[in-house]
Amino acid sequence: MDDALRARHRTRSGPEEEAVGSSSNQTVRRGHTAPGGFTLIEASLATVIIGVGVLAMVDAQSSFIVSNQWSSHAATATFLANEIRELTRSLPKHDPVVGLFIQDNGDGGVSLQGWGPNTGETTVHDFNDIDDFDGITFSWIGTPDLSNGDLPGPINAFREVIPALTIDGQETEQNMTGWSQTVIVRKVHPFNFSQELPNDYREPASGNFPGRAVDKYPLRVTVQVHYQGFNDIEPNLVTEVTWIVP
Repeated sequence: MDDALRARHRTRSGPEEEAVGSSSNQTVRRGHTAPGGFTLIEASLATVIIGVGVLAMVDAQSSFIVSNQWSSHAATATFLANEIRELTRSLPKHDPVVGLFIQDNGDGGVSLQGWGPNTGETTVHDFNDIDDFDGITFSWIGTPDLSNGDLPGPINAFREVIPALTIDGQETEQNMTGWSQTVIVRKVHPFNFSQELPNDYREPASGNFPGRAVDKYPLRVTVQVHYQGFNDIEPNLVTEVTWIVP
């Protein structure tokens, strides 16, 4: 009888033990076949995300450098324009000796005398009135010869050529490479500064109006500061400063 009970016990418990053993074997097999790394899609997405982040940082750094360079150039250009303004503040509108007048040519025609550099005024140190500066460019490639309309520059309020500086702030023997100052002087209407008038313009007397001589008009002075970098084909306008001399 004991043998029969043991046989029945083995018969009942045998399949369960086998099932348990089978389940255990399946669990072990699943553990060995489970993935242990990234899939190709996950790796691709990670690469894209990191790449976009790096590109964004590079673009931001590039934009910062360009913005910083522009602000530096704007400050330099404003400084150069104001140097010309300071230089001309104490000067009369027209030559204090020759003046500005209309000359009869003797053939029925007339000509304007006194506008621009007069005879003997060949350098910036000879300029003694504002209209002498009209059309003159003070450039890093300017020559001492006034006939081509340019002179060495840029210059400061003391009529000195401004030297270039090294990184540590030391002056060099070279001019400020790439920079130039161009001065434009225009005669304007006394009651409308935006209206330009010819240099020889004057108004004859009429009724109660006593007339206005050729040298009695306001002047509008404009300084244009250009910069030409190493990779620039032509100079670029950086700033423009304008004021009225009544």
